Amino acid sequence: MARIRIPSTIVIIFVTVQTGFLLFMYARYSSFMPQSEEKASQVHILILSSWRSGSSFVGQLFSQHPSVFYLMEPAWHVWVTMYQNSARVLHMAVRDLVRSVFLCDMSVFDAYMPWKRNLSDLFQWAASRALCSAPACDSFQRTDITSEMACKTLCGRYPFSKVEEACKTYSHVVIKEVRFFDLKVLYPLLTDPSLNLKIIHLVRDPRAVVKSREQSVKALARDNGIVLSTNGTKVEDSKYKVMQEVCRSHVQIYETATLKPPNFLKDRYLMVRFEDLVRDPLSEISEMYKFADLSLTPRLKSWIYNITHGQGPGKKKEAFKITSRDAVSVSQAWRNVLSFQKVKKIQEVCKGAINILGYQLVDSEKEQRDLTLDLVLPRRQNQFSWSSFNPKH
Repeated sequence: MARIRIPSTIVIIFVTVQTGFLLFMYARYSSFMPQSEEKASQVHILILSSWRSGSSFVGQLFSQHPSVFYLMEPAWHVWVTMYQNSARVLHMAVRDLVRSVFLCDMSVFDAYMPWKRNLSDLFQWAASRALCSAPACDSFQRTDITSEMACKTLCGRYPFSKVEEACKTYSHVVIKEVRFFDLKVLYPLLTDPSLNLKIIHLVRDPRAVVKSREQSVKALARDNGIVLSTNGTKVEDSKYKVMQEVCRSHVQIYETATLKPPNFLKDRYLMVRFEDLVRDPLSEISEMYKFADLSLTPRLKSWIYNITHGQGPGKKKEAFKITSRDAVSVSQAWRNVLSFQKVKKIQEVCKGAINILGYQLVDSEKEQRDLTLDLVLPRRQNQFSWSSFNPKH
């Protein structure tokens, strides 16, 4: 069989031309790379929690920072629009909305608010200092500590387009959400090169959560139905079925993040207990800010002290408001308010979460009422790591 001989010079020329063509195509492709493949310029923080766990308070710790654009539970719009679905079915829509908000693309709200709208059409918009100050609203400066009441009075009629305009001017975008029940749902966001996402996982003693939920039974009924997949029927969680699901999800999120987590979670997950936060606010907040690449300003230090050293645990009508309260009293109020029979039931449905998150079970009403008995275990005595970030103990 005859062989065809190709001179080596031709081979070299062919390889050179082919290499040049590939380099040209790569350069051409790179120049048209979509934004989603570019490195993120902003820092994105997701405060991941559940209802009545102190997440609104933690959200305000970030919202009042002059470098932060903050939104409180934007996925509320998804659940209100598609309330006949289950929480798990809605996970994808919630995730897509959260991603768009992180990228300051507010056109995602068109599906949930198709009418011409103002700032006041956005759920809990006045909880965002960024939407109460320039460029969203001309009434306040970025360094001001704003209140919801003043913001609602002065800024509500500004056009909705100001949300996106303001978002693009901040170095940090922070979202607080209570509508994720599985950390793996967030993996596409954590591996998305257009995002620089970090997760602060806020937990609270389930017994304290139940006490707080009892102040807001009607307000939570629709969300309860979505959690329990009741096809739109509202539910009052008298049998603690929702709490059981909430506790299960906290355990799942924590274990997924700390027991053989994927490499992309390294340095991007921090677990915070509400009780530790209210006992030593400045230390815990400094740790969260460090994790988020933020600095604590003197004005914020003063505001944080005032907001955590008020009188008493707060009134029922203030259940969804951030007011000055005795934060430690708030965290321990369940011990005097709940009956021991309720506490026993909660401990039954949430025993795993209570143990894993570092709380002490009570075996009698005497133990429950004895406030000298600390039911929040010191971190160093627990056998697990508190975060993949940088445990303090």
